[in-house]
Amino acid sequence: MDAAATELADRVRAMLMAEPALEEKRMFGTRAFLLDGRILVGARKGGTLLVRVTEEKGAALLTEQGVTIAVMGAKTMGSSWLDVAPSALEDDEELMFWVDAARESAASS
Repeated sequence: MDAAATELADRVRAMLMAEPALEEKRMFGTRAFLLDGRILVGARKGGTLLVRVTEEKGAALLTEQGVTIAVMGAKTMGSSWLDVAPSALEDDEELMFWVDAARESAASS
């Protein structure tokens, strides 16, 4: 992980540390944060945030500034896997928006 990804992982960890079932793993070149065994978010190279949401929510969130469908290796993922650019995560309120979106989607599935 580069410095930007490490910093992002630290910010995410601080936001999620109160979650009793939180697990942190290195997966897909990402520092992934899982809740009840399900990936919520991940800190990626360059400080990009990987966010897992429902397909429906992902389609709506793609209109947000700095959001694209995630690409993992040679594979472009569906709209339930989003990459959020560091420019859209500059403060903790912006980051919390994305963490909450992932938590809400996890709770609804």
